[in-house]
Amino acid sequence: MKDILSRAKAYLCVCLLLLTIACKKEQKEYKVVEGLSADLTTLYVDHLTKSFESLDQMKGKSLPEQKELYAVARKYFKLLEPVLAYTDRNNYKSLNAPNIIQVKGEESKDTKIMTPIGFQVIEENLYEDEIDAETLNRAINVTSARLKLVKGNVALNLKDYHIIWLIRDQITRIATTGITGFDSPVLNESLNESALTYKTIADIIKANAPKFSTPEKMNAFIKSIEAAQQDLKHDYETFDRFSFIKNHINKQLKLLVEIQKDWKVKFPFEMALSNDMTYLFSDDAINMDYFSDHLSDTTKIDQKIAFGKELFNDTSLSKDYNMACATCHIKDLAFTDGRKTFDENQTRNTPTVAYAAYQRGFFMDSRAGSLEGQVVGVVKNHNEFNMTMDSVVSRVLKNDLYKQKVQDLYASKRLDFNIRHAIASYIRTLNKFNSKFDRNIRGEENTFTEEEKLGFNLFTGKALCATCHFAPVFNGTVPPNYKDTELEFIGVPQTTDTINAKLSEDLGRYNIFKTEERKHFFKTPTVRNIAKTAPYMHNGVYTTLEEVMDFYNRGGGAGLGIANDYQTLPFDNLKLSKQEINAVIAFMKTLTDEEY
Repeated sequence: MKDILSRAKAYLCVCLLLLTIACKKEQKEYKVVEGLSADLTTLYVDHLTKSFESLDQMKGKSLPEQKELYAVARKYFKLLEPVLAYTDRNNYKSLNAPNIIQVKGEESKDTKIMTPIGFQVIEENLYEDEIDAETLNRAINVTSARLKLVKGNVALNLKDYHIIWLIRDQITRIATTGITGFDSPVLNESLNESALTYKTIADIIKANAPKFSTPEKMNAFIKSIEAAQQDLKHDYETFDRFSFIKNHINKQLKLLVEIQKDWKVKFPFEMALSNDMTYLFSDDAINMDYFSDHLSDTTKIDQKIAFGKELFNDTSLSKDYNMACATCHIKDLAFTDGRKTFDENQTRNTPTVAYAAYQRGFFMDSRAGSLEGQVVGVVKNHNEFNMTMDSVVSRVLKNDLYKQKVQDLYASKRLDFNIRHAIASYIRTLNKFNSKFDRNIRGEENTFTEEEKLGFNLFTGKALCATCHFAPVFNGTVPPNYKDTELEFIGVPQTTDTINAKLSEDLGRYNIFKTEERKHFFKTPTVRNIAKTAPYMHNGVYTTLEEVMDFYNRGGGAGLGIANDYQTLPFDNLKLSKQEINAVIAFMKTLTDEEY
């Protein structure tokens, strides 16, 4: 009997031991390493859990109940956004993607058409007049499953410089997409949601309180967040985004630099946003080398830029000695040519090369992946330079001064590439960020009119311009990671006829890879210097900004009666008044750089 009892006790001890080990394993499901405390990691996991649990509870509920549960799920998603967006960018991007079909893998010839998932998809479907239950339920199920996948793979390993990068990204995200309505397409809850993400930033700062040498720096940052949250308690349409960026975003960026100095943070390298960024709208906010693999070649860069400028203006690079880069890209017109198309042989309007460095695709259909690659496209085009790169190299070497410069400036013997690199290096200098707008939002002068301020607030708010033309470049390169430059189908017409409008015949991106879902898609260009770059659109159909604004106000091609399945504008029509249209135009005119 004693033997049986002894065995039973031993068995019970083993069971208890195994149970204890299992519990410990359960507790260690989420790795907590340097940077974020255990409490904060637990909070992050809690937000994930509450978000997908609220989505799961939507199934089978009445429409009002579903809307309430969606709001809860979205709230917790926004609370976890700063950490998720930094530590798991691909999943964050999917979970927060616009409700439009995604095309991936064209360049690698592994094209995939992706049905969108995520919160924007749920929101748009949930508030449709006639709800497609199957589409809505799919979006809920897949979004919930993705959040659960994220939870199952949580392993936060953040060093001090990661935390600074995470916070800088989120501050920039608030300024560039958060307050613009980019990811709240129906409910316009962007201001409240931005306040929620600020709460998480504050939690992260408080969790790292021991790292501050003096509490004043931490307290100043927390107070700046609280002040911003207070101002975000405002009506979406009348919110003063200009003053918010000027008074809050700028201050927070400066304070963050002070924090990283206080923590003695050493960054291993630069990301898209400068490690010492103090203004969003400045020439040193975004790192140029983040957009090119070729900027490591910075020796004698000033001389290379000067050489590139000479080549940019030299007609000897074209077959008939009658065309240079500067022939179509005229400096006084902000590097455009003022024509609908350059000549009868061209089908597209000449885009500006100012600010061209800040993008991931070149030409209007994004067929080139770099500025150096774009030069090749111009050289080989029969209606432009009509040459081979070998012929260009030959002509450059026939010029004794050029030949000497190539030899002096480049150690590499890749003459073809060196010539292209010099031209690209010059183009990369055409980003001044010294317009009236830039100087005012940085606080260097106080010359902005009330109409111009209203125009900026409309551009980044009610008019939804900034949901495609992202700050600070106001092009299609998506902040704060700047890894993608978007292409859009907005339904540009062939003529200005608004009664019997016909879609432009140019198939855009489709011509490159023949992807059906990319017919009539074009890269989103910058609107900087737009007052100098008329006419507008890929085909130069509009000669005035008033015509452009009328097109958007009507709802793009769809608003003109052009039937299509893939238009990407996030609205049916804008319902802007004449006064509001004039204000947006007044703002856009303030984006003209000083030298133009």
